[in-house]
Amino acid sequence: MSHTAPELLSMPASDYMNATQLAFFKALLLQELAQLHDNLNHTSEHLREVDAAADPADRATQEESRGLELRTRDRERKYLKSINSALARITDGSYGYCADTGEPIGLLRLIARPTTKLCLEAQEHHERRERQFNH
Repeated sequence: MSHTAPELLSMPASDYMNATQLAFFKALLLQELAQLHDNLNHTSEHLREVDAAADPADRATQEESRGLELRTRDRERKYLKSINSALARITDGSYGYCADTGEPIGLLRLIARPTTKLCLEAQEHHERRERQFNH
């Protein structure tokens, strides 16, 4: 039987990352993985189908569209790595715990972003440091 997010959220804190919760997130990640593979296959097919247009304006539009699809595909490839990393963390027992602090990430955050490796505080700290060094 598949559990729902509200069922997970109603569990006591002491049940954090129990077998039911891990199974829920694994199923969620596998669903994301399947959707991502479908998107990647569709993008690959579409990129192969695009013909060179005779009209320069059409060619420019095609090139812009192709560039957008390639950027989307690159983002999807990165997301694929994140999903596979999260699945590996489920297998090794580290899923649901912050990579920086070791603290629980929290069910709400994981439901919203199942591939996350950082708790909210560590993510905010990381983003503040990134902004400091990018300015």
